Amino acid sequence: MTVAIVDYGAGNLRSVAKAFEQVSRRSGSDRPVIITSDPDKVYKADWIVLPGDGAFADCRRGLDQTDGMIQSLREVVETKARPFLGICIGMQLLATTGREHGVTEGLGWIPGEVIQLRPANPGLKVPHMGWNTLDPQLDHPLLEDLDLGPQGLHAYFLHGFHLVPKDGADVLAAADYGGPVTAMVARGTVAGAQFHPEKSQKLGLKILENFLRWRP
Repeated sequence: MTVAIVDYGAGNLRSVAKAFEQVSRRSGSDRPVIITSDPDKVYKADWIVLPGDGAFADCRRGLDQTDGMIQSLREVVETKARPFLGICIGMQLLATTGREHGVTEGLGWIPGEVIQLRPANPGLKVPHMGWNTLDPQLDHPLLEDLDLGPQGLHAYFLHGFHLVPKDGADVLAAADYGGPVTAMVARGTVAGAQFHPEKSQKLGLKILENFLRWRP
């Protein structure tokens, strides 16, 4: 029962791996956590995690240039239906298209577009960097036993774009940054977090723990 963190040249991979290792030890399961650019290892994994930092187009290019990775990801999600978690740009890549530095095709698992943040308050800076609470939109196993809402736990964000799904039922949680910002999405066996769970302390570790318990 292995957790595979996809290495395609984008993302703070070691921090994500350490967070999953901590959660795995705490749950008593001690699941192996690997960082890999090998599509065969991703194909054989039981949970797949796609981190991402930087720009949408650069991250998509990195995936395309990692031999066999796109095909492997499609097989584990579309055929094997393994639990999949995208983090930050990894979540944005779930969309149909991204509109950062032109129009770039995403993986298409969460229909919608990745667009620039435009806070209603002109005093709010973009990129959005800092701590925000989450407003749950739906009941979902990833949000189980979490203290959410205006007085709840905080998540750490660092981004200038966000995913706007075509179907609002794909939004698990939103944040408020001069208007609603998509914070978490899910459809079928695929989920994503715009914030960084590995940097979000108690809230983030609980989400990762819930992800490893998720049986979609």
